[in-house]
Amino acid sequence: MPESADHRTVGAAADLLGVTTRTLHHWDAVGLVRPSDRTAAGYRLYTAADLARAQRVIVYRELGVPLDEIGVLLDATTGEGLATLRTQRAQLRARIDRLQQMAGAVDRMIEARQSGILLSAEEQVALFGPQWQPAWVDEARALWGDTAQWIQYAERAAGRTTDEWRQITAATDALHADLAAACRSGLRPGSPEANALAERHRDSFAPYFDCTHAMHACLARRFVTDPGYTGFYDSLAPGLTDWLHDVIAGNARVHGIDPATATWI
Repeated sequence: MPESADHRTVGAAADLLGVTTRTLHHWDAVGLVRPSDRTAAGYRLYTAADLARAQRVIVYRELGVPLDEIGVLLDATTGEGLATLRTQRAQLRARIDRLQQMAGAVDRMIEARQSGILLSAEEQVALFGPQWQPAWVDEARALWGDTAQWIQYAERAAGRTTDEWRQITAATDALHADLAAACRSGLRPGSPEANALAERHRDSFAPYFDCTHAMHACLARRFVTDPGYTGFYDSLAPGLTDWLHDVIAGNARVHGIDPATATWI
């Protein structure tokens, strides 16, 4: 039988359905959609009924139904087909919920990368104290926005709850109090106790980004040259900025880092 509008070859059927000939060959091999006729030369010909069945396969496939279940649906009684479709509908709804959650997470990630922190200015001051300036976040983004550390910060901040921010703030406040007390007591930089405090200070950056000893030494150099940092640390204890610089430098040496030449790695 020659090809006609009601009898199409594999290539013509594939073009009409928007699938590949390989797909139709596979469906034929697994018994899902088999061409009903052949040409005199033995080539497969798809009838209108075959094409209609193939179109139903495409619809079910788009819905995420596995091929082995599609065959059951196509040949099932009404009751059996409804049960399978209801199961598939439940699975689709669950998938939609997961995708919506993922979309929400991506939205938070986008916002975090753009803004740096998913808290309003009022929430930031309430959490971090009256000395906190929300403009610091914009300054940080302008300074480090193109770095891998900013990306880490955004990724970690995107999913953080207010309670988690409170815990981080409480731990940081406790660290600052201990640093100020150690500075006032005259604790010697390079001593085991000072090195332990330096490690706590380095670890305090972990909620934001992975801080190596070399990075920590770079930050220490910035503390003594940036008026914002100097003003903050010296407000906790006179001379704390210089003392903390020396404490971090001493700890860096213990870990094989020259604080004077350390780079941001």
